[in-house]
Amino acid sequence: MFSKLEQVEQRYNYLNEKMSDPQVIANQPEFQKYAREQSDLAPVISEFLLYKKNQHELENNQKILDEETDEEILVMVHEEILELKKQAVRLENQIKVILLPKDSRDERSVIMEIRAGAGGEEASLFALDLFRMYTRYAEIKKWKPEILSQSETAKGGFKEVILNIQGKGVYSKLKYEGGTHRVQRVPETETQGRVHTSAVTVAIMPQAEDVDVKINPSDLKIDVFRSSGPGGQSVNTTDSAVRITHVPSGLTVSCQDEKSQHKNKDKGMKVLRARLYDLEQSKQHEELDRERKQQVGSGDRSGRIRTYNFSQERVTDHRIGLTLHKLTLILQGELHEIIDALIVHYQTEALKGN
Repeated sequence: MFSKLEQVEQRYNYLNEKMSDPQVIANQPEFQKYAREQSDLAPVISEFLLYKKNQHELENNQKILDEETDEEILVMVHEEILELKKQAVRLENQIKVILLPKDSRDERSVIMEIRAGAGGEEASLFALDLFRMYTRYAEIKKWKPEILSQSETAKGGFKEVILNIQGKGVYSKLKYEGGTHRVQRVPETETQGRVHTSAVTVAIMPQAEDVDVKINPSDLKIDVFRSSGPGGQSVNTTDSAVRITHVPSGLTVSCQDEKSQHKNKDKGMKVLRARLYDLEQSKQHEELDRERKQQVGSGDRSGRIRTYNFSQERVTDHRIGLTLHKLTLILQGELHEIIDALIVHYQTEALKGN
């Protein structure tokens, strides 16, 4: 690994020289190309330089041990060597994480689908809670959440809501949120004070670009109809709602949130493109296909990745055994502690496989 890092450092120094060359500076496309490569290498070079400094200090302290006779100084040097060795292990692990193969989709925006599972109206109300949690987290991260499609219940919950969350690195943070989220609480309609368990499924798909998915217009069947709200209440008196069916795959997307048929079609195409991209990725990578199916599962109460227990103010992520007694804060979008722990866990698992 370290011989490879020496080569990376040489390349980094070469890029610095090129970017100082007046001819390269004058040629902005070439300069930008070198700048992007230098930016990609900078994180690992920063850690590698710290590691080299650490090793140099270890060597110096070892020389002192060999030459020094004063007991008090020797004790101090031994303590410093122990600390430097611990630091070396941390730096090595950080370098290994940086060198892990990057998921090419990590920097992308995402399409998030939240659906009520088992639990009836209570599941729909918790789907609304999760929608608010993720939109608040997105706002904290300075991302831009936008509803693409929603199906509400008479009590204001969501049977289904589909979001486009735009921003840099959204998928890298949210990709482990897919799965069944279980809630344990006393519903508003419960007169006996009994705790009910309900479930909501979340699916996370990287947003597809036009270059990722080629859709032949002749493969699409587009129907328009009149929008309606919960309980059949009319929302729009014109045929602005759009249903798009991709005939070869059988995938169907509906969108009725906008009063404009054109806007509904654009939103529907975003969702369709993401689903087709996800489908194609699944075909190409069987492992990704298994992960995709595991994300949503059956939507029942047993196949859960996370439990939200209101009476105990507790959130437990069952994949990593993490329990936090701060449910209220988490539902307000304070998800960073869980998400960061999941990222570290899966990075550690990836290191074991290398």
